[in-house]
Amino acid sequence: MLSPWPTNKALPQSEGAAGVLVGHPFDTVKVRLQVQNVEKPLYRGTFHCFQSIIKQESAFGLYKGIGSPMMGLTFINALVFGVQGNTLRALGKDTPLNQFLAGSAAGAIQCIICCPMELAKTRMQLQGTGEYKLKTKNYKNSLDCLIKIYQKEGLRGINRGMVSTFIRETPSFGFYFLTYDLMTRYLGCEAEDSYVIPKLLFSGGISGIVSWLSTYPMDVIKSRLQADGVGGITQYNGILDCVRKSYHEEGWRVFTRGLTSTLLRAFPVNAATFATVTVFLMYMRSEDDLRECEPGPVIQQPSSL
Repeated sequence: MLSPWPTNKALPQSEGAAGVLVGHPFDTVKVRLQVQNVEKPLYRGTFHCFQSIIKQESAFGLYKGIGSPMMGLTFINALVFGVQGNTLRALGKDTPLNQFLAGSAAGAIQCIICCPMELAKTRMQLQGTGEYKLKTKNYKNSLDCLIKIYQKEGLRGINRGMVSTFIRETPSFGFYFLTYDLMTRYLGCEAEDSYVIPKLLFSGGISGIVSWLSTYPMDVIKSRLQADGVGGITQYNGILDCVRKSYHEEGWRVFTRGLTSTLLRAFPVNAATFATVTVFLMYMRSEDDLRECEPGPVIQQPSSL
C-alpha cells in the first residue's frame, strides 16, 4: 500500500498552506456561529454567515486570523507526523489499534502549539465583527494578540482552553489516522494504480470528516472558552460550567453549532492537503529514480572551454 505521507523527508510546507487557504473561510464561519449570542444572533446559518461577512467586512473578513495557523504550520506538522511515525514504530506492529494510539499521541503533543495558536485565531476572527473598517482594533495581528494576552494574563492566559483542546485533539487525531489507514487499505492505494490520487484524496477527505464528527461538541466548548471575555464579560468558570450553561440556554443543538461549515471545510482541506503531498512525493521519487540512473562523477571542464 502506498502511504502518501513522507517518512524520512520533511512534510512540504505548501501542503499545510494549501489546506489553510482553502479551509480558513469555513473556519471563520464556524467560530462565528459557535460563539454568537443566542438572544441576539447575527447569523441565521452557514450560508447567511458567509454572505454577511462578505457584505459587511469584504472577502478579507473571511481570512481574519489566518496569520496564526500559518505561523504554526511548521511546528505542528513536525510534531504531528514526527510523533505519529515514531510512536507507530515504537509500538512495533502497524495495526488499526496502534494507528489510533499513534494518532492520539500526536494529537495530544501538538496541543502545546495548537492551543495558543487557536486562541489567537479565534480572537482575531471575532475582532471587528460586522465592521467594514475596524473602529477599534485591539490586536494588530496574531502575534500581537498573543503578546497582549500574555502581558495581561500570563502563561495561563495564552493557554486558555488547553484542557478542552486536549480532550478534542487526542481522540480526534486517533480517529483521523485510523480512518485514513482503513480507507487506503480498503481502496487498495498502490503506487502503480492509475487512480491512486483520487483514492488518496477521498481517503483523506473522509478521514477529516470522521475526525471532526468524533469530537465536535468539545470544539464548540473550546471556542466558547477561548472567546469568553472578548467583550469584557466573562461567562464561564470552566468546561463543565460552559457545558451546563450552553445546554441550559440553547439545548443540545448548541453542540452542533457550525457543524455544516466544518464538514464543508473538512473534505476540501484534506483534499488539498493530500493532493499537494502526493504531487510532492511523485516529484521526489522521480528525482530519486533519475539519480539512480546517473553515471559516476564526471570531471568538470574549465569554464573557459
